[in-house]
Amino acid sequence: MSDRTILVIGTYDTKDDELGFLDGVIRDQGGAVITMDVSVLGDPSKPCDYSKHDVAGEGGSSIQAAIDSGDENHAMQIMAKGASLLAARLYAEGAYDGMIVLGGTMGTDLALDVASALPLGVPKYIVSTVSFSPLIPTERLAADTQMILWAGGLYGLNSVCKASLSQAAGAVLGAARAVQLPDPDKPLIGMMSLGTSALKYVIPLKPALEERGFEVAVFHATGMGGRAFESLAGQGAFACVFDLCTQELGNFVNGSSISAGEDRLTNAGKSGTPQIVAPGCYDLVDVVGWQPMAAKWDNHLKHEHNRLLTSIVLEADERKMVARAHCERLAEAKGPVELILPEDGLGEWDREGADLHNAEGLAEFLAEIEATLPANVTAHRISCHINDAAFADKALDIFDGWCADGTVKT
Repeated sequence: MSDRTILVIGTYDTKDDELGFLDGVIRDQGGAVITMDVSVLGDPSKPCDYSKHDVAGEGGSSIQAAIDSGDENHAMQIMAKGASLLAARLYAEGAYDGMIVLGGTMGTDLALDVASALPLGVPKYIVSTVSFSPLIPTERLAADTQMILWAGGLYGLNSVCKASLSQAAGAVLGAARAVQLPDPDKPLIGMMSLGTSALKYVIPLKPALEERGFEVAVFHATGMGGRAFESLAGQGAFACVFDLCTQELGNFVNGSSISAGEDRLTNAGKSGTPQIVAPGCYDLVDVVGWQPMAAKWDNHLKHEHNRLLTSIVLEADERKMVARAHCERLAEAKGPVELILPEDGLGEWDREGADLHNAEGLAEFLAEIEATLPANVTAHRISCHINDAAFADKALDIFDGWCADGTVKT
């Protein structure tokens, strides 16, 4: 008897041996397998559970249309659409418990779409020759995607390739057995923050929200955390967001590679999710500490957080640009937005007496926010620091009001 079923996706025409090996390891470990072929030109050595024709048809197209396009990119996008829709439908029907896709750049492109089509908590594994590569944009990663580097996997089976594939088979089957899916009946709060050396509001806010009957997921605002947050916010996964550290937006508009993507600070608004926002650590742009630094940062103050990450302290014009970016994005929100603006600093290093304190720069930032504030956003200037108890109290006061009037569903 098989206790869990894994959906295995790949081009069974060109990677038949590798996919067959992966299937076999899963079965040898007591799992069941459903196979999905996303080939275009060739055929597998034996039929798959879902053929390439099934996949293309699910997306409203056909293999012949993919071939006739004469373009491999267009053809694979036909297959990506069909595979995403088919995988989502099969999971909703209870057909499988976890998903794994094997591929090079073509297969990875398709795999990213399939993973994004599946709900949070479904084990999603991508075994790729380009795992962890800068080729993969953060905005295309589903919130809980797992990637495994497919070492020695370009063409045919070998001992190096088998080592990667056997670990991947064990990982997806083990994940399907061990996963604890999110509780759909418990309302979830999404919160953005950095570590408590910089932002401390999570310490009072998380237990206070839990006492009110909410689950709280805190995302680390270092690029990938914001990407996961935005992905879930776009799905309407949150009852409310406490987006209290928007520093990744400053990273993006200032060209840092440590980015959560162009749509940072937009997806909760698109889904109509109530937002309590504060521009925590707005004055810093994070850059990769071990890479050569762009010349434009030469005359800026810097904070070396560790060997991986260095924070650049923004100057007046750059702070104003970040302020305008906040307002532009929040202006598109379909749900309520309350913006809290502490007058005494928005990060621990920005406190009076701290190394990065800049009262004039903060005042100019707040003034630019207020000058460009969209009509759909209510701003609250408060006389405290973001890490003071008064800040957390203000956020909870707004939240409690929304719970009382039904804005936040409990």
